[in-house]
Amino acid sequence: RAATLEAAITWHGGEAEASKRAFAALSASQRQSVMRFLHSSMSTFFISDLHIHESVPEIAAQFLQFLHDEAAQADALYILGDLFEAWIGDDDPNEHFRAVQDALAQYSQSVPCYFMHGNRDFLIGDAFAKRTGCTLLRDPVVHQFHGENVLLSHGDLYCTDDEEYQAVRRTVRDPAWQAQVLSLPVPARMQLAGNARNESAASNAQKTEEIMDVNEDAIIATLEAHAVHTLLHGHTHRPAQHDITLSDGSHARRLVLGDWYSQGSVGIWDEHGYQLKTLPR
Repeated sequence: RAATLEAAITWHGGEAEASKRAFAALSASQRQSVMRFLHSSMSTFFISDLHIHESVPEIAAQFLQFLHDEAAQADALYILGDLFEAWIGDDDPNEHFRAVQDALAQYSQSVPCYFMHGNRDFLIGDAFAKRTGCTLLRDPVVHQFHGENVLLSHGDLYCTDDEEYQAVRRTVRDPAWQAQVLSLPVPARMQLAGNARNESAASNAQKTEEIMDVNEDAIIATLEAHAVHTLLHGHTHRPAQHDITLSDGSHARRLVLGDWYSQGSVGIWDEHGYQLKTLPR
């Protein structure tokens, strides 16, 4: 898949060969004008925290309809983690999850789709990417939208006040630990995932909302480390836009996506800027 829009144009052949040659014949300034126009008409969609599971089939049903309707108009779709409530490996026989993968495979044939691991589906691997056509992203990563560099993340990395959670995160993101878990039989992994969900729910019930939210100092540090002024993430299930002042006095912002437990939530970035849209169920 082409890394840039210009690369996509120059790679095309077949019926698009004439257009490719016409673009190649343009002067540098003319090419820039064409690219500015194309970028101005692009819209990028962002979602996270759907937590798809067979116990709540309406979430998957809405997501599949979303791919067919609203997201069909997107120029790219970014899934920033926790698409699934749990993921025990790419060999999971769950038919509910397979239907979602099949829908993504069809969708990604016409719209580029990017996936970032969350704290529930961190075991998604290359087989999933190949099956769905999604490009796996590291966390965090900087991508550019309408001329602005934006830091994308699931978001759990910045909940640094929750030291217990961060210790668990370091364990489950360790490649050696993941390899050991993935070597277990599917039933054993299913039991392990169920136990982990129950333990997480019990632990979170004892924590304050503040502890489970992101730490502003951690946010400022990562924005400055990546030399950007916008962070877009999910995880906290607290959709909002937060204004931030960096250490040099410049202004930055933190854009937070919503979850899909009771309704859909999508961030849309187009020529008018960023907006967060609710999708009624």
